[in-house]
Amino acid sequence: MPIALLRVDERLIHGQVTVGWGGRLHPTHYVVVDDRIRESSWEQDLHRLGAPPEASTDFASVAEARDRLQEWEGSSEVTILLTRDLQTMLELARGGLLRGRGVNLGGIHHSPGRRKVLPYLFLDAADEERITALLAEGVEVTAQDLPGSPGTEGDRLLR
Repeated sequence: MPIALLRVDERLIHGQVTVGWGGRLHPTHYVVVDDRIRESSWEQDLHRLGAPPEASTDFASVAEARDRLQEWEGSSEVTILLTRDLQTMLELARGGLLRGRGVNLGGIHHSPGRRKVLPYLFLDAADEERITALLAEGVEVTAQDLPGSPGTEGDRLLR
């Protein structure tokens, strides 16, 4: 079963992912791609608390995830892959690794220098450049907080 959802969400494993998307996709596997969390067992334990008990959870660095993408795509498990930011997803996509795949932007919150694009999506100039780079890599970028909510295509998120 291919990876069912590639999502950028600062909160990583949380209710919108496990209940909202999980209720639609029925994942049996969650992958968090984050170099820092990959090295922090206590942060991994914290994020595992948010995952359903019947689902397995992996934590990978960007390099590990790039090496394991085909494995996860070919697995019988239904996988949701999460990154906390656009930069990590872009690093994962480089070289056409995610060409033709969709990436969901689900929760990038307010911080200084970011403008409100959608109620759950705030972007700065660097984020916009990353979206442009993802599109150039052949990735289909869509902002959508929950299944059933309207999605906004990547090019419409840019100024």
